Formats: sequence, structure tokens, C-alpha cells
Amino acid sequence: MSKQLKTIVVLALPGVQLLDVSGPLDVFAEANTQAGREVYRLVVAAAGRGPIRSSSGVRLMPDWTINRDTNEPIDTLLVAGCPDKVDTPESPGVVAWLRHCVPSTRRFGSVCSGAFVLAAAGLLSGKRITTHWAVAEQLAQRFPDVVVEADAIHVRDGRLRTAAGVTAGLDLALSLVEEDLGHDIAVKVASQLVMFFKRPGGQMQFSRQGVAAPAGRAALQDLQRWVAAHPGLDHSVASLAERMNMSPRHLSRLFRSAVGMTPGTWVEEVRVGTARRLLEEGHFAPKQVAAQCGFADADVLRRAFVRQVGVTPAEYRKRFAMVQR
Repeated sequence: MSKQLKTIVVLALPGVQLLDVSGPLDVFAEANTQAGREVYRLVVAAAGRGPIRSSSGVRLMPDWTINRDTNEPIDTLLVAGCPDKVDTPESPGVVAWLRHCVPSTRRFGSVCSGAFVLAAAGLLSGKRITTHWAVAEQLAQRFPDVVVEADAIHVRDGRLRTAAGVTAGLDLALSLVEEDLGHDIAVKVASQLVMFFKRPGGQMQFSRQGVAAPAGRAALQDLQRWVAAHPGLDHSVASLAERMNMSPRHLSRLFRSAVGMTPGTWVEEVRVGTARRLLEEGHFAPKQVAAQCGFADADVLRRAFVRQVGVTPAEYRKRFAMVQR
């Protein structure tokens, strides 16, 4: 275990999510306390001089200005997310600085939508990453050479470390502490900060994207609306094809072309989405929800739910129900 001071730099750009910066830094600061010595030197870097206005309006005073104060060796460089700036092209100065600095770091990565900044700099090409569930598909479409794991809380790929939305930055920082200082120190940090050492499930349990709007020709859109309105009925491919007055093979081909997935996969997504809503209302047990949503039994619901959401229906109900029994 190296005794050398490790400089952790978080790049905070205008519009940054404050917790993307403060959350990971608090984890590293607590690691210093639990280790009984200064292991990490914590630095906030900015693109320009003066305070950074965060997405909440709070101003953050940086320690370094890139291209001016960043001649010292950087152990770990993280780019914090800016939730309202994912469609804004990154400045050439930031991109150039990242391309210059990243090769000499031991580790680099991002929190939340900070992945867009790294991708714009060409630093994620061919890499496995994650980002906030709400922008994961957008990132995958904009940078098709990046492998986006939308459900992951954080992902490690070689020297690269990326975290999902906002609070996942704490999970990422904790994993870095475990890498550096071991399991015992990391557990103590988690305990002191009242956070999970290993968060149960992935981030899709928090998503609120719902099922996409109906796609394809008018008759196919009508079919999708009908299924969504009646998730408990028989929606086998044969049944749907009969309703459309076409062969199952032709329906499957048409559906995949218009919607981007098979009818069976889409129906499962609709049913799981309805199940989530019912579980959140808290009035029904998973067995009752399964019956209302068209699943053969609670076990079939459970398998589909874990596949789509990453946790069991019972776990989901416990965490998100408005009414607790």
C-alpha cells in the first residue's frame, strides 16, 4: 500500500451538479479520517477563474484553473456532470486539456453526465461505461463506439471509472477507496457516511422513462395503445397477429422494424412498467400485481422484474411504495 499522497481532481464546469463534486470528495475526505493520515489531496478544478455556478445556483470556488494550475501530477481525475448541458458542445480548451492530462493519470473517469465530456474528448472510444439512466441512450446514440451499460451504478474498464447519476458518485468514490486502502477502511467510510457499501440493484430501479410512444403505422400504434391499456390480457404473438389480421411472422417482422424489439419483449416492458406503478401505490402484494399485469404467477413476474429493473418486486415495493403495510 503506497504512502504517497494521491491527488484527486474533480473537474467542475459551469452548471455542474453540486453533489457530483461534493459527494465523491466527502468519501475521500472520510477515507483520510479513517486511515488516520492524509492519503488523498482533494482538488476542484475549473475551466476559468472565479466561482463556478452550479445547477442549483450555489457557487463553488475552485482550487485550480486548468492550463494554469495543473502542472502537478494527478492520481485520479473525475469529470462531474452538468445535467442541463448534455446538448452543449464542450469547449475546445477543456477537450484539449483532458486529452493532455488523462494519459499521465493513474485513473480517470466521470460522474453522471460528465461522461459526455470525456466522450467528446475521444477518451471513451471502445470503452465500457455508465452514466445517468435518463441520458444513457442519448450518449450511446451520439457516441456509437462507446459501450453504455445503462443499469450499472459504476463501471470499471482498465484505468477508466464511470458512475451513474448523482449519488452514484459516492459509490464510485467508495470503490476507489477500497482499491487503494482495502475493504476494512472502505466499510468504515460507508458506515460513517450512512451509505450502502454495495448498493442493492442497479440504477434502472430509479428510472422513470416509461414505455416509449407508440411507433409505426397507425394500426400498429393502435395495437400498442390497446396492449398498454389492457396488460392483463393474452398478448402472445399469435393473439396480437390475429388482432392485426396478419401472420405471426409478418407481425414480428413489422414490429421489430417499427419498434426496435420483438413483440414479446415489448409486452414484457409494458407489463413490468404497469407492475412498477401498482407496487409503488402499495395496495397490492406481488402475487396480486402479477395477476393484474398478465404474468402467469408471482415467480414469472419476479424473473421479468429482475430482468428489467434489477431488483425483485418485493424489494422494489419496500423501497418505493407510497403505502406500506
